[in-house]
Amino acid sequence: MDFELSEIQKQIQQTFRDFTDRKVKPAAAKLDEEKKFPFELFKEAGDLGFFGMRYPESAGGSGLDIVSYSLAVIEMARGSLSLAAVCTMQSLMGTYFLYRFGNKEIKENYFDEALKGSKIGSICMTEPNAGSDLMAIKTLAKVTEDGFILNGQKTWITSAPVADFFTVLARTDNHEQLSIFFVPANLKGVMIGKSIEKLGVRASVTSEVAFVEVALPKKYLLGEIGGGTKCLKEILAEIRIMTAALAIGVASAAYEDALKYANERSQFGKPIGKFQAVQLKFSDMAVQLETAKHYVLYAATLSDKNLPRQKEAMIAKLYASECAVNICDQASRVLASYGYAVEYNIERYLRDSRFTLIGGGTSEILKINIAKELGL
Repeated sequence: MDFELSEIQKQIQQTFRDFTDRKVKPAAAKLDEEKKFPFELFKEAGDLGFFGMRYPESAGGSGLDIVSYSLAVIEMARGSLSLAAVCTMQSLMGTYFLYRFGNKEIKENYFDEALKGSKIGSICMTEPNAGSDLMAIKTLAKVTEDGFILNGQKTWITSAPVADFFTVLARTDNHEQLSIFFVPANLKGVMIGKSIEKLGVRASVTSEVAFVEVALPKKYLLGEIGGGTKCLKEILAEIRIMTAALAIGVASAAYEDALKYANERSQFGKPIGKFQAVQLKFSDMAVQLETAKHYVLYAATLSDKNLPRQKEAMIAKLYASECAVNICDQASRVLASYGYAVEYNIERYLRDSRFTLIGGGTSEILKINIAKELGL
């Protein structure tokens, strides 16, 4: 398939490349060290229209395609995977169900502000005993005359300590399938739990969230009772394409830094990039990076054309995330001892890259599901 980018796609790519080079890369190491949410850069991403890229102009977005969105994600992740992670949460899982099902009040007070980056949203799916198996979710929204009473425990919630609102997957007491609820963070009974200290993406603040007797009006049900599982599947392919784009971004950063180092670092009278052993590493990295990038854009193109893409999205995410970890590892070996030093960014890329193995489904789950798609 021909991946010649349109002029608009090239402009989007260049806009976020410039933003990353000017603003994100200089701040990335400090963000990681301080482990604080990147409020300023997050708002600037909103000013550039990132949060509304996928939404139509009628909803306050720019109506761009998934290819354009993926290119923007790659560029931001090339600077800081932490920033890219919180921005993609906001632009997809954090706001999608508000766009689809939110009433006028929710859209005006939360969705519209989220597209600007003025309010922060997240999604609550994972529980202590429900990760890959979402049907094991125990959070319960008890149906009442006035609405619902929500009780449950969620964990690994991106941006939870700073979020203004959540979309929550929960069971109801009259349906086997999951439902989705809009929950403002300031409601009585919403409790932000302990922060989760992570190996990487440390400026993407993450914590537990508890819901204790949270009273929700009927209008806070997003969609139909029991419709949550089906609705989540609607964007599952895009979540995986997005995660693959994050992986390509961090892998690109590691590759670029290692290549620059190999051309500057001399041993035995010549740059180390002139040694065959080092050249072989770069050949392997380049093949993996280019292959992953092309396949992700292929999956994104299928999504833009509204063609079947579940299998392709899984392949893209599986391959890109595994390649990212390998590329970051190989890049660190090029720098040898300096690849282990905090002074250089490579060690951060290596830590951050492992995040992409988890989001959108682990490699093991994806392999099982790909086999099912193949009819096995």
